[in-house]
This record gives sequence, structure tokens and C-alpha cells, in this order.
Amino acid sequence: MIVSLAHVNLTVPVGTLDKAEEFYGRTLGLKSPPVPHLQRDSLGWFDIGTSGQQIHIAFGENDPDSSRHPCFRIESGKALLALRKRVWDHYQRADAAAPLAADEPGKEDSGDKGIEYPVRFFARDYAGNRLEFSL
Repeated sequence: MIVSLAHVNLTVPVGTLDKAEEFYGRTLGLKSPPVPHLQRDSLGWFDIGTSGQQIHIAFGENDPDSSRHPCFRIESGKALLALRKRVWDHYQRADAAAPLAADEPGKEDSGDKGIEYPVRFFARDYAGNRLEFSL
């Protein structure tokens, strides 16, 4: 029986693990534990809190228009807004690790609309991976 999600693997261009560390580590605030020695230059891991769940970053191709995405549950509305502002600020800095797209704080989110949808926002990391953040 499935009891939880262990990890989600996202792909980024070869040689961009430093950008993953900047975005997933610094902007999103995820901790990066050591990866297996033989994969340290081709794989990154990021812990999602203390849940045991992780985001894995590996080299590969992306469809920048894909709707596939992980959704990260955020602990509170205040934390969701703070994260949205951090992601937006990084988007506006437009450095090499900046998101390719991000929902602006105070504006409508870019996802489908409807009463069924929680408070949330979306971004695309520097490699085009779509990410959702919600309560």
C-alpha cells in the first residue's frame, strides 16, 4: 500500500546544479542533503521540511509549456505570501537561476479558476519546470 510520496524528479539543463541550489535552496528555502558520491555532479536533492519527501534535480530536457507540476503545500497564508514575494523578487532580478515565470503578489494566479481551487500561486523555475504552491 502506498503511504506517502518519497520524491519528485525534475529535470534541468546539464551543468546547472548551481542554479538549482540558488532557486530551490535559497529562494524556496529547501535544504540540500548530500547525494550519493558517484552522482554528486549530476544530481541534486532538496528536502521538503522534515517530511522525508524530496525534490530531486537531474539533467534532462523539459517542455517549457507543460502543465505537469508538483504542488508544494505551504504551512500558512502568511508563509505562502512571503514565499510568493521571494519568488517574485527572484523573477524580477532575472539572474541565471531566476524563475522563467512567476505570479505577481497581489495579482490573480495563473492557474485555472474556480471555487474548488485553494489559495495558491505558480512559477516556472529557470529550466521551465512548472511549480504550484498552495495552502
